[in-house]
Amino acid sequence: MKALEKLRVIDLSRHAPGPFCTMLLADFGADVIVVEQPAGTGRSVAEELGVSERARIFNPVGRNKRSIALNLKDAKAREACLRLMNEADIVVEGFRPGVAKRLGVDYESVRQDNSGVIYCSVSGYGQVGPYADLVGHDLNYISLGGALGMTGYPDQPPAIPVNIIGDFAGGGLYAAFAVLTAVEARRTTGKGQYIDMAMSDGVMSLANLAVSDYFTDGEPPRPGQYFLNGSLPCYNVYQTADEKWLSIGCMEPWFWARLCTRLGCESFSAEQFNEAKFPDIFAFLRARFLERTRDEWFADLRQDEICVMPVYALDEAVADPHMRSREMLVELEHPQFGTVTQVGIAPKLSETPGSVRSLPHPSGADTEDVLREANFSKAEIEELTRHA
Repeated sequence: MKALEKLRVIDLSRHAPGPFCTMLLADFGADVIVVEQPAGTGRSVAEELGVSERARIFNPVGRNKRSIALNLKDAKAREACLRLMNEADIVVEGFRPGVAKRLGVDYESVRQDNSGVIYCSVSGYGQVGPYADLVGHDLNYISLGGALGMTGYPDQPPAIPVNIIGDFAGGGLYAAFAVLTAVEARRTTGKGQYIDMAMSDGVMSLANLAVSDYFTDGEPPRPGQYFLNGSLPCYNVYQTADEKWLSIGCMEPWFWARLCTRLGCESFSAEQFNEAKFPDIFAFLRARFLERTRDEWFADLRQDEICVMPVYALDEAVADPHMRSREMLVELEHPQFGTVTQVGIAPKLSETPGSVRSLPHPSGADTEDVLREANFSKAEIEELTRHA
């Protein structure tokens, strides 16, 4: 049994956050049907950007899903989409605010015939508010949510992270959590509901500790000057002899004392949070870690319960034996592209585990099957697929 196999999801989203949300649901068994625009009508960001079919197959956000092609600007296709949504448990869309309503596939339109539907709109700034109509991308959302302004080092430009913060965590992951919360609520109330998921909201929620500290002492965290972003010698990164980096996370006094003993600087053990001593501690540690390579330090320090880990480039991360042992990289075979590696399933459920069962389907590959299952007539299917 798959945990979510009884849930039917209609996915109208196109950019990363919505598809990531529905990928998480699909990984645990939800029947996710992606509604894509027919070829030549901007069916996806991939098509707009000229992304190859090979890249599409390797992209994990399309896995475990079925794809149908419907041009929602066409009245008959829109009616067909509504029929599918009327039988769905969940709808996820990622249009700019107001677009779903203009297309006639908004929450109010769907709930007329499907009062139990859980309808999630994922957007940059939400459906209401002064910035609701602004265009944006991950970089903009993490700017508004406060994350970018806290990232980096003093007197340096903000360090731009990959889009895991806004798109995938603040948007997709929060949306999946919200959807499943609403599913659980529906078991009690019997009613569906609307979810307004703004990525910038999610970013601020992820920064809740920093926000709390700001309201506690009135000091906003600055790049490299907050205890979690580089101000502390005991919680920082250090360059090694091979010009690689090592992360040290000895926040607890006993871990810090153990590190100081191993490095021969026991006098610093009692100065862990003494800001006056930070220049001396930093100078010592930076020089000390340059004496050996990253992997030599890791092999040595890991033996003594010291919070240490190599700072990996991505090629190193995916090759690490721990990540492999955790099945965070899985391989599937594709008839055209051979072995395709995908990111594995992060939550490990003992009784109803998730799985990567299928690679992304070609756009519209499942149109006829899905429509037939939804009791469309042969004539209706032919009419709809003719335009696809």
